[in-house]
Amino acid sequence: MRNELNTETDLASSLPKAQPIRSKRSDVILLNIIGYTFLTLGAVICFLPFVIVLSSSLTEEQTILTEGFQLIPTDFSWKAYRLIFERPGEIVSAYIITIVVTVVGTALSLFLMSMTAYILQRKDFKWRNHIAFYFFFTTLFHGGLVPFYLLVTNYLNLENTIAVQILPITMNVFYIIVMKAFISSGIPKEITESAKIDGAGDFLIYIRLIVPLSKPALASIGLLMALVYWNDWYLPLLFISEDNLVPMQYYLYRTIQNFAGIKNAMYGSGQVVDTTSIPEQSMKMAMTILAAGPIMLVYPFIQRYFVQGMTIGAVKG
Repeated sequence: MRNELNTETDLASSLPKAQPIRSKRSDVILLNIIGYTFLTLGAVICFLPFVIVLSSSLTEEQTILTEGFQLIPTDFSWKAYRLIFERPGEIVSAYIITIVVTVVGTALSLFLMSMTAYILQRKDFKWRNHIAFYFFFTTLFHGGLVPFYLLVTNYLNLENTIAVQILPITMNVFYIIVMKAFISSGIPKEITESAKIDGAGDFLIYIRLIVPLSKPALASIGLLMALVYWNDWYLPLLFISEDNLVPMQYYLYRTIQNFAGIKNAMYGSGQVVDTTSIPEQSMKMAMTILAAGPIMLVYPFIQRYFVQGMTIGAVKG
């Protein structure tokens, strides 16, 4: 046995020692050049459609119909924006409703989903598996549009209210699962245990510890929920009939449908239609700019939290 150990020791000592892998400076530079090149191309590819939309919104309708959408406007025109802002009061009202719905809905969604995720990841909560199954069950089966419409209009009486634009999409099961995974893996349970020893209650632990430590996840999910609220037009289409409660997306959708209806009526009546009198294509592009512009300005302020939140559930080494 001693001879075998000596033999293994001699073999181990005779093997060459592993040398640390060192990257050459030229390889690092080449890798950076390749990486930045692909990132730049990707950024250009993502940014070009927005430039084309902006250019088309400032182009004459006849030029779009004859030459197509262009990267740089040749026949510059503000006609689409002038038609949209013929009633500035309606635009301002729609923007206010959209901002209120987005801010209140996003804040309420984050509060309810993060609190639900915190409760579901606690092992001392006896009913967590039953409630988690209930949430998951709703992702597989849905009651349908008719029961949903009857529930909102006949039983909850939320028709023509701001609440009907907020409450139906407040809870998202997928985001609850993501938030639960972040809290369970990213926040040590010893923190909550020490807070309980100090006499803190469950809600105080959630407000003072869980929420501040969950900023990356809250920012990521908050941005996605804000996009959902900002771009929602389907709920107003079903439940909003008063003009002073119409959000921006539904207002733009309704405006486009009205102009398309006017043009079709003129064609149906046998009149000679001047296609440039109603700049339908350029108006669509202008409305896209009006709808997407404000939400794009918010992204840079929460970008760093969003990047951190994208690594939720990553393997730690």
